[in-house]
Amino acid sequence: MDHSEVVLVTGYKPYELGIFTADHQGIPVIRYCLKKQIRRLADEGTTWFVISGQAGVELWAGDACLEVKKEDGLDIKLAVLVPFLNQEVRYKDWLKEQYYRIIEAADFTGAISRRPYESPVQLRQKNDYLVAKTDGALVLYDEETPGSPKYCLAAAKRKAGNEDYPIRMIDRYDLSSAAEELQQQNPDYWSQM
Repeated sequence: MDHSEVVLVTGYKPYELGIFTADHQGIPVIRYCLKKQIRRLADEGTTWFVISGQAGVELWAGDACLEVKKEDGLDIKLAVLVPFLNQEVRYKDWLKEQYYRIIEAADFTGAISRRPYESPVQLRQKNDYLVAKTDGALVLYDEETPGSPKYCLAAAKRKAGNEDYPIRMIDRYDLSSAAEELQQQNPDYWSQM
């Protein structure tokens, strides 16, 4: 991947992954995978990671970014640019908790549309805006399992068709190998699941 200073991170919503609780065993695997990629990108010169605060992969990426920053002492920053005001009102309590914690800890927060949700147009505008404001993307998505990330990925691919906009993908094979690595690192944890 070429040097990207500002990277958009996105992926599936929790329900698209069959995740309905904060203690689902898939979450540590996803976060582990995201942390590995965030570290790699930071080593390559990425200084800002941008999410829209969407529940699921984006919030886990926010957590992963904040953890990497703290654990590794890296000079990386997290920006949360929400698509519209009060995005979190329909989130389950466990997701709202995470959302507020990440908003509080982020280096920058803002709203793309200064109004509450009105139409799907705001979501398309969010994707176009975030892709326009970043110079690379990290997307947790598997083409064989369609879902909401396809819209943001389409915007990223359009930009990549016209200019240097590297897109790094995390797919089910990456998640599977991350699960194996985690199991080798901590077999006791996984035997309790």
